[in-house]
Amino acid sequence: MKIVYHDIQISYEKYGNFKETIVILPGWGETKNTFYEIISYLQKYYTVYLIIYPGFSDCPFPPHDLSMFDYAEAVIHFLNTLKIKSPYVIAHSFGGRIAILLSSRYAIHIKRLILMDSAGIKPKRTLKKRVRTLLYKFLQSCADLLSEKRRKKVKQTLFKKFASTDYFNLSPNMRNTFKQIVNLDLTKYLPYIGTETLLIWGEKDLDTPIKDAYKMKKKIRGSEIITFVNGSHFCYLENPYVIIKIILSFFS
Repeated sequence: MKIVYHDIQISYEKYGNFKETIVILPGWGETKNTFYEIISYLQKYYTVYLIIYPGFSDCPFPPHDLSMFDYAEAVIHFLNTLKIKSPYVIAHSFGGRIAILLSSRYAIHIKRLILMDSAGIKPKRTLKKRVRTLLYKFLQSCADLLSEKRRKKVKQTLFKKFASTDYFNLSPNMRNTFKQIVNLDLTKYLPYIGTETLLIWGEKDLDTPIKDAYKMKKKIRGSEIITFVNGSHFCYLENPYVIIKIILSFFS
């Protein structure tokens, strides 16, 4: 099922049919598939909506860049269209960025919020990454000295060499969107989150490190944190039954 906000299309899947509603905001990419085990339990007690973002699954990406605020406003349009009021929200990684904005900047009433290995704090670049970026820019500038035909070929080769496979496979608009999103620091919005919040984190998360969790806990008033000692960025996949019990307990 699809919802269109201006020219931004998002899809959603619905499970269960109960009075209380949970909205799941997954991470970037096809991570919606990683929630099905959790949903199979939650749908016994709640109506569950799983959001699918533009550019993934059957949702086309619009012919322009998107900002983080575009994503948030598209989800707000989804909530308004389906007349969903005061939902519980579970957000993982990129989805956490949306949830943070919904509860702070847009003051959407969320009954209770779970942020799992959430993005939102701009990562500091390591020395290795800074050197790699400088090398890439230097080689690109050297390529500008070549003939037009060779320049285009060399620059494309450099891009393939330095970009990750996932990043290389994105369309130009999605690449620009991804860069804008990663570089947007949402720390200033954290104190304005107006709902009871639980942080769930893997202590060995390499994508959104555990230090981000403690920074969020410090900034979000009244928030609590549960960590998994050997958990990765997908600690909910590694501990599904424990996570399910935590969710049911927190939401009830």
